[in-house]
Amino acid sequence: MTPWGAPQGRRPPIDQNHSQRPSFSLGRKVLSAPTLISFAVALLLLLFLATRFSVDLDATWENIRRSNLALFLLAAAVHYTTFFFRGARWRLMLRNAGGREQAALPTYVVASRLVLLGWFASSITWFRLGDAYRAFAYYEESGAPLARTMGTILGERVLDIIIVFLLLLAGFLLVYLDPSAQLSPGFLQVGVALVVAALAGLVLMQVFWKRIAHLLPAPIRNRYEGFHQGTMRSFGAFPLVMLLGLLGWLAEVGRLYLVVQATGLEVSIGLIAFVTVANAILSAVPLTPGGLGIVETGIVGLLALAMPREAAVSVALLDRSISYVSVVMTGVLAYLYHRRVVAQRRNGRAAGRPSP
Repeated sequence: MTPWGAPQGRRPPIDQNHSQRPSFSLGRKVLSAPTLISFAVALLLLLFLATRFSVDLDATWENIRRSNLALFLLAAAVHYTTFFFRGARWRLMLRNAGGREQAALPTYVVASRLVLLGWFASSITWFRLGDAYRAFAYYEESGAPLARTMGTILGERVLDIIIVFLLLLAGFLLVYLDPSAQLSPGFLQVGVALVVAALAGLVLMQVFWKRIAHLLPAPIRNRYEGFHQGTMRSFGAFPLVMLLGLLGWLAEVGRLYLVVQATGLEVSIGLIAFVTVANAILSAVPLTPGGLGIVETGIVGLLALAMPREAAVSVALLDRSISYVSVVMTGVLAYLYHRRVVAQRRNGRAAGRPSP
């Protein structure tokens, strides 16, 4: 048996059409003009954050220096459980979509690594290309059909939109009970709009997919049908899929809660939940890699409702050192390991051996 769980004699579909493999060079994307421009925009936003809010940098640094290291490391550990929960959910959705019929399913560890790799790609490229790159990386390592895999990732995003809305609503209601806090309902309205749009899109996709398929040329039609099946069939075992997704998001809420505790500050759990998911929406804005500059501004603006501005900046910087900086650092290792797996697979094909 291979590490992917496939029989030794099995060759994924990619081997039969090696010359027509799609290409996705992460290096070229990182060095592309839009990405470099977006990094420049991010730096300007961070500069704006430091000047517009008149931040006392000495006080901010003192807050960071006095933070509890043990709680900060625990926050980082809790954050990385999100990749296991999300990887387990994605593996289940791949199985629901019939992924193991055409390629070996990834193990839980491999699925978690590929999710981390996707987050890394989103952190350094423009327009959140991480989801597409994760699907391509899975294709490179296993030969799994790319269209069907992208369908499962679309299903993931729909579920995430629903969970984000529920957490936004819960956080908003908890904060609303505190008369001293004033939250704008804008994020909640965005959440409602996203849920309605996502569900409407699924309904239209289910109702009209055959009509759309008939209008497409045969090669494209086959890929579209695989994409449709990957999306619609991925929702099987729905309660477990939702539970794993919720645990993934709660890990991120737990990260921010522990970061706040590490600074010795007091913030309601409702506001922490609201800030976490509100900034997930901000990170989806495709102006900068990983929402760099935008997310930090959002965290500070919302947390400043409950704490001094310098303290809010301290929390934002500590939190993003985990959710952004550490993901880039560990993502580099995940990317290098991925390239090693792909190279071993290609060498195995060239030598006539089953791919690892």
